[in-house]
Amino acid sequence: MSIYLFASITPKPEHVADIEAELRHMVAQTRKEAGNRRYDLLRRADGAAGFYIYETYVDEAAVQAHRESAHYVAFRAKIGAWLAEPVDVKTLTGVDIAA
Repeated sequence: MSIYLFASITPKPEHVADIEAELRHMVAQTRKEAGNRRYDLLRRADGAAGFYIYETYVDEAAVQAHRESAHYVAFRAKIGAWLAEPVDVKTLTGVDIAA
Protein backbone atom coordinates (compact mmCIF):
# COMPACT_ATOMS: atom_id res chain seq x y z
CA MET A 1 0.00 0.00 0.00
CA SER A 2 1.38 3.40 -0.97
CA ILE A 3 2.23 6.02 1.62
CA TYR A 4 1.45 9.67 0.90
CA LEU A 5 3.10 12.64 2.59
CA PHE A 6 2.20 16.31 2.43
CA ALA A 7 4.86 18.64 3.80
CA SER A 8 4.43 22.37 4.43
CA ILE A 9 7.56 24.52 4.57
CA THR A 10 7.39 28.17 5.55
CA PRO A 11 10.67 30.05 5.11
CA LYS A 12 11.59 33.37 6.61
CA PRO A 13 11.09 36.04 3.92
CA GLU A 14 14.83 36.58 3.49
CA HIS A 15 15.38 32.85 2.88
CA VAL A 16 12.68 32.06 0.31
CA ALA A 17 15.22 31.73 -2.52
CA ASP A 18 17.57 29.65 -0.35
CA ILE A 19 14.81 27.21 0.58
CA GLU A 20 13.60 26.98 -3.01
CA ALA A 21 17.10 26.15 -4.27
CA GLU A 22 17.49 23.42 -1.64
CA LEU A 23 14.04 22.04 -2.40
CA ARG A 24 14.82 21.85 -6.11
CA HIS A 25 17.89 19.80 -5.22
CA MET A 26 15.72 17.57 -3.01
CA VAL A 27 13.30 17.02 -5.90
CA ALA A 28 16.08 15.88 -8.22
CA GLN A 29 17.61 13.53 -5.64
CA THR A 30 14.40 12.11 -4.20
CA ARG A 31 12.91 11.25 -7.58
CA LYS A 32 15.90 8.91 -8.07
CA GLU A 33 15.08 6.90 -4.92
CA ALA A 34 13.92 3.36 -5.67
CA GLY A 35 10.84 3.59 -3.44
CA ASN A 36 9.69 7.05 -4.53
CA ARG A 37 6.70 7.24 -6.86
CA ARG A 38 6.11 10.99 -6.79
CA TYR A 39 7.80 14.07 -5.36
CA ASP A 40 6.19 17.35 -6.41
CA LEU A 41 7.20 20.84 -5.28
CA LEU A 42 4.46 23.44 -5.09
CA ARG A 43 4.33 27.02 -3.89
CA ARG A 44 1.55 29.25 -2.67
CA ALA A 45 -0.40 30.88 -5.49
CA ASP A 46 -1.10 34.00 -3.43
CA GLY A 47 2.60 34.91 -3.35
CA ALA A 48 3.05 34.23 0.37
CA ALA A 49 6.32 32.60 1.39
CA GLY A 50 5.36 28.95 1.53
CA PHE A 51 6.24 25.70 -0.21
CA TYR A 52 4.52 22.35 -0.20
CA ILE A 53 5.77 18.92 -1.17
CA TYR A 54 3.44 16.14 -2.25
CA GLU A 55 5.20 12.78 -1.91
CA THR A 56 4.25 9.19 -2.66
CA TYR A 57 6.29 6.15 -1.64
CA VAL A 58 5.74 2.45 -2.29
CA ASP A 59 5.68 1.63 1.43
CA GLU A 60 6.78 2.72 4.89
CA ALA A 61 10.27 1.28 4.34
CA ALA A 62 10.70 3.62 1.36
CA VAL A 63 9.66 6.59 3.51
CA GLN A 64 12.22 5.59 6.12
CA ALA A 65 14.92 5.15 3.46
CA HIS A 66 14.12 8.67 2.21
CA ARG A 67 14.41 10.11 5.72
CA GLU A 68 17.77 8.38 6.17
CA SER A 69 19.15 9.45 2.78
CA ALA A 70 22.18 11.73 2.70
CA HIS A 71 20.34 14.43 0.76
CA TYR A 72 17.40 14.49 3.20
CA VAL A 73 19.63 14.60 6.30
CA ALA A 74 21.72 17.40 4.76
CA PHE A 75 18.59 19.33 3.76
CA ARG A 76 17.07 19.20 7.24
CA ALA A 77 20.38 20.21 8.85
CA LYS A 78 20.82 23.14 6.48
CA ILE A 79 17.37 24.76 6.57
CA GLY A 80 16.70 25.02 10.31
CA ALA A 81 17.62 28.68 10.74
CA TRP A 82 15.85 29.60 7.48
CA LEU A 83 12.40 28.53 8.66
CA ALA A 84 9.68 30.81 9.99
CA GLU A 85 8.03 27.78 11.61
CA PRO A 86 8.77 24.06 11.90
CA VAL A 87 8.22 21.86 8.85
CA ASP A 88 4.78 20.25 9.08
CA VAL A 89 4.56 16.76 7.57
CA LYS A 90 1.27 14.89 7.39
CA THR A 91 1.21 11.16 6.59
CA LEU A 92 -1.85 10.17 4.58
CA THR A 93 -3.47 7.03 3.23
CA GLY A 94 -5.28 6.88 -0.09
CA VAL A 95 -9.05 6.84 -0.30
CA ASP A 96 -9.68 7.45 -4.03
CA ILE A 97 -6.44 7.89 -5.96
CA ALA A 98 -6.30 8.47 -9.73
CA ALA A 99 -4.24 5.95 -11.68
